[in-house]
Amino acid sequence: MPFHIRDKATDTIVRKLAAVKGTSMTEAVRQAAEHELRRLRQEQRPLAERIAAIQKRANAFPPSGLAADKAFYDELSGEP
Repeated sequence: MPFHIRDKATDTIVRKLAAVKGTSMTEAVRQAAEHELRRLRQEQRPLAERIAAIQKRANAFPPSGLAADKAFYDELSGEP
């Protein structure tokens, strides 16, 4: 079922999005709506669950074997 965008500012932003993505306006609106739904669902997950997912991704990287430069990090934090 079609719908019409009657707001000039919304029409402009949808046209810009479609142009940047190289898609039709319909596809740009669909992708934007899907992205927003995923974002909202993600926000509804408990914080501990979201952090665990981030930790899992970070732990997937192998250790570099390099030692941290303590003097560098101390300088960043303003410590002598």
